[in-house]
Amino acid sequence: MRLRHLFYILAFLQLVLLGMMFYSAAKSQNLLFFIAEGVVVLILVFLVYFYYKVLKPLDAIGNGMDLLNEQDFSSRLKPVGQQESDRIVRVFNKMMDQLKDEKLRIQEQNRFLDLLISASPMGVIILDFDGHITLTNPAALRFLEENDESRIQKKLLNQLDSPLAQEIARIPMGKAETIRLSDSMIYRCNHLSFMDRGFAHPFILIESLTEEVMKAEKKAYDKVIRMIAHEVNNTVAGVTSAIDSVSDALATIPDTDDLKEVMASSSERCMSMSQFITRFADVVKIPEPQLQSIDLNRMVQNCMVFMESVCANRNIHISMNLSPTNPNVFIDPTLFEQVIVNIVKNAAESIDYDGEITLTTTSKAEGDTAPSLIIADNGKGISPEIEQKLFSPFFSTKPNGQGIGLMFIREILMKHGCTFSLRTYPDGLTRFKIHF
Repeated sequence: MRLRHLFYILAFLQLVLLGMMFYSAAKSQNLLFFIAEGVVVLILVFLVYFYYKVLKPLDAIGNGMDLLNEQDFSSRLKPVGQQESDRIVRVFNKMMDQLKDEKLRIQEQNRFLDLLISASPMGVIILDFDGHITLTNPAALRFLEENDESRIQKKLLNQLDSPLAQEIARIPMGKAETIRLSDSMIYRCNHLSFMDRGFAHPFILIESLTEEVMKAEKKAYDKVIRMIAHEVNNTVAGVTSAIDSVSDALATIPDTDDLKEVMASSSERCMSMSQFITRFADVVKIPEPQLQSIDLNRMVQNCMVFMESVCANRNIHISMNLSPTNPNVFIDPTLFEQVIVNIVKNAAESIDYDGEITLTTTSKAEGDTAPSLIIADNGKGISPEIEQKLFSPFFSTKPNGQGIGLMFIREILMKHGCTFSLRTYPDGLTRFKIHF
């Protein structure tokens, strides 16, 4: 009920009063006129009382309902001078104060959570009830190798062109798994949920364990290699010295050719063992890179000239697809040449005979996020099971392999701050991608 309603009632009563006055005047009945006027006055008094006791409190309650409907928690109701109604007004105003404080607290908490999620080194992916991506923080975009969040909005994880997303999509709700990818990156992924309107709202937490695991691995194999190298080299040195002494003595004794051959063979075997352990020791002795601004195209061309002769013996053709913008990168040329040579050598061994290796360079000017080098081959490829074990210490698929080559490559690339991956793609080509 509003004041205008009361106005309409009073106006109607005034019309009634005027009609009665005209009627009484026409009949010359003054008594009836005074009675009618008295009744109208009483009715007016009653209406004023009724307004202040009933209509005004109801009007205040109606205003309060409007404030609640509009979620305007900053306005308050005024007392209406009626005891019971004023109690309702006080309770309502107290409730509005609490709602305002609660709304402000929730807004501040949401703002804090937004800042926390955005700055968190852990990747956060929030999904809708059907598993479509609704929100990702910068860390998650980096882990998924995406630059634009809008490109993955409303998509399922298994629809993304990301090895990590494919692995995460296989994790059941409420489970946590450690994922190791072909780029030597290691992640701890949790598929969890929170309650939203009575339903379990799924989300993903991604924690990068790469740096910690690699530090632990390096510390472990560094200690083991140094201990083994020390013991082997000391033993080999003593045995080699004894063999040389025996060989010198045999040189003066006739008819000892068989023994001399045995001694020579033993000496060669000792040297091979020493070189074998030295190659392991070299992995933990990689110097810190001396960074220089290097023309990536020129370095690739120099390495290609060196490797062409090796690949020619296997009938493997090496081609280049170099960026026209001549990308410059800050690297140690000596260390990086060894990386390229090792990658091309591995590609050639994967092909064995009759194949092709392509070296491609790109730059930022070509739309890439950073200068990159991609070495592709059409060899036998890498299975998904093997991909997860690549770059693990001492892992090798070769019968007589030592698992040092990829360890060496990994250490140098990590020292340069590069991101990299090695995997076989659906087109059948195996690509080693390096982003500077």
